[in-house]
Amino acid sequence: QLVESGGQSVQTGGSLRLSCVVSGGTFSRHTMGWFRQAPGKEREFVAAIRWSGSTTSHADSVKGRFIISRDAVKNMVYLQMNSLKPEDTAVYYCAASQRSLIWSSMGSMSAYNYWGQGTQVTVSS
Repeated sequence: QLVESGGQSVQTGGSLRLSCVVSGGTFSRHTMGWFRQAPGKEREFVAAIRWSGSTTSHADSVKGRFIISRDAVKNMVYLQMNSLKPEDTAVYYCAASQRSLIWSSMGSMSAYNYWGQGTQVTVSS
């Protein structure tokens, strides 16, 4: 089970940290991801991390602004979002793959088996 939190309305240039509680199994071989979906648009990849923490991937649109991390003790995955822009407005979803994905597959939605319900992020200009 994945439960996201932390979404809210902020102004351009602001920061937010999204959290995802991961429960219901062991995750040593999992890959965790964040995706987002803006109104009228398809869901898109944001960032991913292997549960081991050894590999991360970030979409070009968020590189240098967003950072994915995880706390293996707390079973939490985070998305630190800085320098937010209006185009970051979307529902953000936490996702889990039961596999330790190779870097080139981390951005593929079809690689993820479990999804949270989403949390809304709104960035106003």
